[in-house]
Amino acid sequence: MTEILRPEADELRAVAHRMADAARPEILKHFRSSTLHVDSKTDDFDPVTVADRAAETAMREILEAARPNDAIVGEEFGNKEGSSGLTWILDPIDGTRAFVAGTPCWGVLIALADDTGPIVGIIDQPYIGERFEGGFGHAAVTGPRGTTPLRVREPQPLHDAIVLTTFPEVGTPDEGAAFHRVASEAKLTRYGMDCYGYALLAAGQVDLVIEAGLQIYDIAAPIGVIQAAGGIVTNWEGGADLTGGRVVAAANQDILQQALVRLSADGSKSAS
Repeated sequence: MTEILRPEADELRAVAHRMADAARPEILKHFRSSTLHVDSKTDDFDPVTVADRAAETAMREILEAARPNDAIVGEEFGNKEGSSGLTWILDPIDGTRAFVAGTPCWGVLIALADDTGPIVGIIDQPYIGERFEGGFGHAAVTGPRGTTPLRVREPQPLHDAIVLTTFPEVGTPDEGAAFHRVASEAKLTRYGMDCYGYALLAAGQVDLVIEAGLQIYDIAAPIGVIQAAGGIVTNWEGGADLTGGRVVAAANQDILQQALVRLSADGSKSAS
C-alpha cells in the first residue's frame, strides 16, 4: 500500500475535484443537443460522443500538469504508465446510452487507486449538480441541498430491500436468471440507473446494486464512494478482487449475504 500523508491526501482530493470541475462544462455543452453526433465503438452499438472524448482530454491535461508521475487508465484514450504507485481511473461519461437519450443518470467517474484498490472515488452528475465523494476519511454529497454526509442504509431483510441494475437482461441468460432470483424477493427493483445507482446506495436510498459485464473504469470510483460510506462491493462470489465483471454493491454485510446466496449457481435451492 502506498503511504499517503495528510498534505498529499488533500492535494489528491483537490486534483480529483479539479478534474470533475473541468469535465462538467465539456459535457454539458453537448447534453440534450439536437446536433450531437454519436459514434459506435462496436457493431452492437457501444456509443461514444465528442463529450466523452472532450471530458477525458480535459481531465488528462490536469493530471499531466499536476500529477505527471501517476498512471492513468481511461476509457477513451487508454492507459499511461506511471512511477508513483498511484493510478487514476477515468470514465468521462459512465452511461453514454443514457446521455444520448437525455436522461440524467449518467456521470463522470474518477478514481484513485494504489496496489490495494481504489482509495478515492468521485461520482459526478453535472446536469443535476450532484457530486458524491469518498476517500481519505470523507464521504459526502454536494448538490442542490448543500453538502451532507454519505451513509448507507441499515440492515434489513431482502423482502424490504430496493435493488438496482442498469440493463433488464443484466448479462448472459444465466446471469439474468441469477439477478432475478434476488429481484423477485425484493420490495422494489429499478432499471437503467448506470453509475447513479451506486451513488444512491452510498446515500442510503437503496440496498443493492447488481451488475455484470463491467470494466474497471465502470466500478473503481463507485467502490471508493461506497466503501467510504460504509458499504461493501464484491464480485458475485463474495470476493474483493474487483477489476470489473460481475459486481454486487451492498449497504451492509447482511443484505450482501442474502444476495450472494441467490446469485450462486444453486441459489434457487439455497433460497428456498
